[in-house]
Amino acid sequence: MRASRLVTFLLLLQTRGQLTAAELAERLEVSERTVQRDAQALAAAGVPIASMRGPAGGYRLERGYRTKLTGLDSTEAEALFVGPAAELGLGRELAAARLKLLASLPAEVQERASRASELFHVDTRGWFREEDRAPWLPIIAGALWRGQRVDIRYREGPDVVSRRLDPLGLVLKAGVWYLLATRRGEERVYRVSRIVSARERAEPSTRPEGFDLAAVWAERSEAFERSARAGGVEVKVRVPQEEVRRLRNARVLEEGEPPVVAARYDSLDHAFHSLLSWGAAAEVLEPAELRERLAAAAAELAALYA
Repeated sequence: MRASRLVTFLLLLQTRGQLTAAELAERLEVSERTVQRDAQALAAAGVPIASMRGPAGGYRLERGYRTKLTGLDSTEAEALFVGPAAELGLGRELAAARLKLLASLPAEVQERASRASELFHVDTRGWFREEDRAPWLPIIAGALWRGQRVDIRYREGPDVVSRRLDPLGLVLKAGVWYLLATRRGEERVYRVSRIVSARERAEPSTRPEGFDLAAVWAERSEAFERSARAGGVEVKVRVPQEEVRRLRNARVLEEGEPPVVAARYDSLDHAFHSLLSWGAAAEVLEPAELRERLAAAAAELAALYA
């Protein structure tokens, strides 16, 4: 840990010029006394570091000195290409990687890079929306990177369900994180902010050969947009009266016990996965395609547990 901090200390002076002990302490997240000890350690190791006293004092490297300790380690290199690294738990690695990259550039390019970061900023969130909090994102990202399965508890409407998943990829869309994963061999999309808890399992996940995250996401996005433009799918279903509130945009078509209700879903797939979780508590009447698909799934389950 101290060796890494000394390298960062050295690179900060190389890229920023002269810095006070207070500035270094803030950037290194240590005390000013630790900064003094680190400066002494660098000087003892032969680094030409100069210390200036007074209000405008601080530390700087002798003119012309440049370290070659700018190689990125594997975690830092990964952080540079992952996007919002802080949300994935890689904030410290990203900061270190950027610092090393900046230190390796010629002085005039360093100046342009620093100025660009002061003038341009990318904000991926949409207007007039609350922050989509995803506290379990680092756990999911870690399991995905290491190729391990995850157990999650996931909020589906008013219910919380348990799922064992093989993670395939994470996608950030307009400030919202989505997890693409397979469950029992079937691909599904989960909104990460709806994950109530997550735990990485000590067993490898299964990934389809040749899986292309960008291509699969593009295909799913286009399908979702098409169904949304078409108004989605209306399903006629018979459910107990006390459960009507669980259905999306429900309206009662026929009174009775149980009543017949119309509910709207984004797509046939969405309706299938949602209503499958109801088991025998919901009977789909229309469309016929959905009813047949649910019947086939029920037959498979019955054969599995016979």
